[in-house]
Amino acid sequence: MTPAGKPSIDEKVLQYETFISDVLKRDLERVLEQRDGVYEKIAQYLQLKNTIESLKESETRGLKTEIDLGCNFYVQAHVEDSSKIFVAVGYGFFVELTHSEALKFIEKKTNQLTAHTEVLTKDSAKIKANIRMVLEGLRELQSLTDVPEKRTRDAL
Repeated sequence: MTPAGKPSIDEKVLQYETFISDVLKRDLERVLEQRDGVYEKIAQYLQLKNTIESLKESETRGLKTEIDLGCNFYVQAHVEDSSKIFVAVGYGFFVELTHSEALKFIEKKTNQLTAHTEVLTKDSAKIKANIRMVLEGLRELQSLTDVPEKRTRDAL
């Protein structure tokens, strides 16, 4: 603190650096983790779509498969009628759908999830911009010159 009761430049710099590391970077990590989780869900739905399409092409009623019981314990199963499947629709609920209904659901769900990833990407860009703005404020506060960006020369 300065004699007038105002915080010194070093204290302000420390406050801004703490804000960046404790708030902004944590928020950025959280948003990016959410986006990665949504991308994983999209990948699972696309894998289900491919499986349903291969079932439709084979046109066989019966199906042999392995079911995961948990903890990587698998059991062989025989499905006598694979014309309908159960699809997880969220919150632990499953709905029995035909192949064409399931494909329509998957299309809608992937579109919804893709829109959500776009929102999360925009949020992460805003957080990155806020980090950049605070860093610029710190640079001005410390009277530092701009770090020159590495320039490359075009070959042609």
